[in-house]
Amino acid sequence: MRYNWIDEYLMSKNGVTKDYKLEWNWIRYHIGGKMFAAICLNGKNEPHYITLKAEPFESELLRQEYEDIIPGYYMNKTHWISVNPDGAVPDKLLKDLLGKAYTLVLGGLSKKAQAEILENK
Repeated sequence: MRYNWIDEYLMSKNGVTKDYKLEWNWIRYHIGGKMFAAICLNGKNEPHYITLKAEPFESELLRQEYEDIIPGYYMNKTHWISVNPDGAVPDKLLKDLLGKAYTLVLGGLSKKAQAEILENK
């Protein structure tokens, strides 16, 4: 995978936890108990897709512009996208998308949960 910075970047964000879902073979990243990103592994435990939450309109535009961005792998195709881990999506763009996924899910939490997460810097 060419994006070897993802784990460090996501874990540096406030309140992020990660787990490994054996049944799916996914490394999942959560905020407030809700997943916002995942590294989907193949049968050889190598990254197959990077899946993340996204705004529907932006998702559509990204899929039109980048062949390495597809509708969410095993997820809601409107609200999730998947990125080829060895593709040509620029690092800066992927980092921006991961940041937006975090913010999107954080914004869906209660105001109290948001405050608790943001206060624990």
